[in-house]
Amino acid sequence: MTDDTRDFDLARLLAERGGERYDLHARYLNHQLPRMLRTIGFDKVYERAEGAYFWDADGQDYLDMLAGFGVMGLGRHHPVVRKALHDVLDASLADLTRFDCQPLPGLLAEKLLSYAPHLDRVFFGNSGTEAVETALKFARYATGRPRILYCAHAFHGLTVGSLSVNGEGGFRDGFAPLLPDTAIELGDLDALERELKRGDVAGFVVEPIQGKGVLEPPTGYLRAAQELLRRHKALLIADEVQTGMGRTGAFFAYQHESGLEPDLVCVAKALSGGYVPVGATLGKDWIFKKVYSSMDRVLVHSASFGANAQAMAAGLAVLAVMEDEQVVANARQTGDLLRTRLAGLVEKYELLQEVRGRGLMIGIEFGRPKSLGLRSRWTMLQAARKGLFAQMVVVPLLQRHRVLTQVSGDRLEVIKLIPPLIIGEREVDRFVEAFTAVMDDAHGGGGLMWDFGRTLVKQAVAGR
Repeated sequence: MTDDTRDFDLARLLAERGGERYDLHARYLNHQLPRMLRTIGFDKVYERAEGAYFWDADGQDYLDMLAGFGVMGLGRHHPVVRKALHDVLDASLADLTRFDCQPLPGLLAEKLLSYAPHLDRVFFGNSGTEAVETALKFARYATGRPRILYCAHAFHGLTVGSLSVNGEGGFRDGFAPLLPDTAIELGDLDALERELKRGDVAGFVVEPIQGKGVLEPPTGYLRAAQELLRRHKALLIADEVQTGMGRTGAFFAYQHESGLEPDLVCVAKALSGGYVPVGATLGKDWIFKKVYSSMDRVLVHSASFGANAQAMAAGLAVLAVMEDEQVVANARQTGDLLRTRLAGLVEKYELLQEVRGRGLMIGIEFGRPKSLGLRSRWTMLQAARKGLFAQMVVVPLLQRHRVLTQVSGDRLEVIKLIPPLIIGEREVDRFVEAFTAVMDDAHGGGGLMWDFGRTLVKQAVAGR
């Protein structure tokens, strides 16, 4: 042990410098993030977190309906996952030697594959985008074809390969040239077949429920797409980075459709337990054997930190908790309750257009009202920038009711709810009461909410 002046003391560092958090970020990281947070009043200082809640320095609690964009499936700091990480650190394992086979990756792969019995092997990386990159590479090599099909408005990641199959133009702008992949509309089987007939398609990557807007394909679409892909010897890639791990009330969202068996499945986010980044690509035996076809190709695809002991321990602990606490069933039941309660408000509020989704992945869409007074205010917002009304709802949910939510995508009038999968009736009641109060204010025709809307309009116009 060195003298105290040289010891690293994390608690002391945070106590001394924690108050500088927004200034440090503005100076050394993405300078636009603190600017944006301050503009909308989201520049909170959260002191601690547990389960589905944060607490600020005054001891006020905040309900988390965002779960770190779906990462915190079990909420924050689940005791079983915490203990697993302490245990694996205390074990002092010979991790990442690169030239041995540790037990934890095999055990986690075995457990993951038990939820997808038609698949055989797993590659472990570090994130969702890396899981998608792996699937793209494997599909191209296994089929010997260059092109991947994806859906408009899809989100599969932000590294260059996954960005090439990202259907949101705002993320792609300025980063060309990308890979020569092709977008089709979600649900359009004719477009899928037309592209497949060209004979150069390696696979079709699709979110069973699109995160941007919480959009589901028509019933039977994915099964029909699978049949078309098999007929044309192309692969079906299910991106379950957000929809997987129980989010939609089934372990994988593709399992809602009978007979659907993707060739490759991408997993990440909640598998981490919110602690150690991890991504996984599950696939069929023949695909892996073609990629790793000889000892010369043993490292043809790898990840420096992939399958590290801490990530594997976290993943195993997460799956154990999901089984022991029946997390998937809770997501299904609580999601049904929340969606039903919210859907019951559609007739009450003319600004509320639709509530949709599965399990605890719910989209709340707003639309043009009928009454003249509300319609003029709606038109004012839409003329400045589409998506401002949804932002108007998100802000008072946090500032007045201490409920954290998100707008589902740029220029979308949709709020997405992806809370921790452990929430129950108490959290449903709190969210619905808060949302109802915000809707009452919005339909009242005045007050702070529309004042904030005018502020958003000015900012949108100034930013053009």
